[in-house]
Amino acid sequence: MGDELAARVAAAMWAEDTASAGLGMRLVDVGEGTARLEMPVREDMVNGHGIAHGGFVFSLADSAFAFACNSRNQVTVAQACDIVFVAPARRGDLLVAEARERTAFGRNAIYDVTVRRGDDVIAEFRGRSRQLSGTIIASEEES
Repeated sequence: MGDELAARVAAAMWAEDTASAGLGMRLVDVGEGTARLEMPVREDMVNGHGIAHGGFVFSLADSAFAFACNSRNQVTVAQACDIVFVAPARRGDLLVAEARERTAFGRNAIYDVTVRRGDDVIAEFRGRSRQLSGTIIASEEES
């Protein structure tokens, strides 16, 4: 039920996520505690150095983090996160962010997200989440 629930939660979240969609992201896969999104680096995402602006790389990682940490249908938000930029991404690159839960404790959890271009690591992101009250989809939809 975990991956099936995660897919339904992701569909409900995606329907409201105009930010990720507006940046050209695509939800590739989601499972319990995991998510994979991709985003092409567009012309309007390149900075004055001719490389992808770090904020867009961060946004992709943050979106993957959000889908992974909400996958159990518990409203969950970021309480802190950081990113290390490993290599530059360029116009036309297809970036893939893969998020995975590392550990959960109480209402908190830690997630790692790796952003890649093919086999090349572009960035490593760590997010710390906090569960709030409520669910993304109504409980009668879960059965």
